Amino acid sequence: MGRRVADAARGSTKKAAPARPAADFGLSPRGGAAITGAPMKILVIALAGIGDALIATPLLRELRANFPAAAIDALVFWAGSRELLTGNPNLRRIHQCNAFEVGPPAFLRFILGLRQERYDVTLNTHPQSKLEYRVIARLIGAPVRLSHRYDNASCLDELCCTHLLDQDYTLHSADNNLRLLALLGQRPLLATHQLEIFPTDAETAAARAIAETHQLGARRVLGVHVGSGKTKNLRMKRWPLENFITLIRRLTAERPELTVLLFGGPEEREENARVLAEAAHPNLIAPKTRSIREAAALMRHCGAFLSVDNAMMHFAAAMRVPKQILIESMAFGPTLEPYGRPYRLVPNPAVHGRNLDYYRYDGKGIRGTEEELRRIMAAVTVDAVFAAVSEELDRR
Repeated sequence: MGRRVADAARGSTKKAAPARPAADFGLSPRGGAAITGAPMKILVIALAGIGDALIATPLLRELRANFPAAAIDALVFWAGSRELLTGNPNLRRIHQCNAFEVGPPAFLRFILGLRQERYDVTLNTHPQSKLEYRVIARLIGAPVRLSHRYDNASCLDELCCTHLLDQDYTLHSADNNLRLLALLGQRPLLATHQLEIFPTDAETAAARAIAETHQLGARRVLGVHVGSGKTKNLRMKRWPLENFITLIRRLTAERPELTVLLFGGPEEREENARVLAEAAHPNLIAPKTRSIREAAALMRHCGAFLSVDNAMMHFAAAMRVPKQILIESMAFGPTLEPYGRPYRLVPNPAVHGRNLDYYRYDGKGIRGTEEELRRIMAAVTVDAVFAAVSEELDRR
């Protein structure tokens, strides 16, 4: 078939347990009640971006706490999401398939193949506003299918899902996910929640070696990520690369005690190369990390992190970087804050609190022309970001 599909437990020969009928869960349409009996099979569907898969990790931990005997699996789209979730002790198995790589027919065969798992419950995590994500849950065919009700909701959502919960723009996406527990008659059992990444000992050691090579322990370290999401038109929330270059030149010139680490994957290779060329300085480094989790482990050596709202921002929150500075994009809001972490927002004067006018969870991209969106991001000045970064670096 030639499909490129990864399964963290592909070699398992264990026969799938039959799914129990929906009536066994005591669930009435559009209502929640306690699930009784064990074992049960749960599939967490997190097919959106890599950062969105990370946002699902507090829910994974709560599902494990509420259903300790359950088999909990995840379904993701991106290979990076699979890598990010690998090693998570709350998961039994990770299913991954990229429709862009394998093509729609092979992707459909892959999804239909998951019916053989006979899952009892599927949960579509927030924010997955495209209807296609709910259609996928319907095709997998668990008797109980949970999701949020988004701005583009229609009767098709009712056909695809057995239980829908109104999303809440005032809550973080991780907390919107935790609210799904109520549809299962459960509640959060843990006192606190955080995003979680589990680097291996080897990845942690590799990150430590990079830190030692560049003597980061004796320096003040600022991590920088110049990118943003690439699905829909999320690239338009990037701060202009020219501004990053000017900022980094100024930081390295005026703060000799500071080392700037450029983070990024293949999507930022060209941008990082340009930054290195045009802002060249001994204290500007683009470390070569071999995996997402190794990059996350390296963040433990940063005292501060600068970005727009993107996956790397969530990585920094998961690794508990002490200080985070965010350049406000038109798509930013409470659902996307660094979860459970303090941060400094550099306000965007062109947005002025109208974020929901530009971006909502309705299956569409950011509203506005390319020219307009570029102009909005350029409204945040280098002086404003430099002042915010300097104040955070100096704050004890």
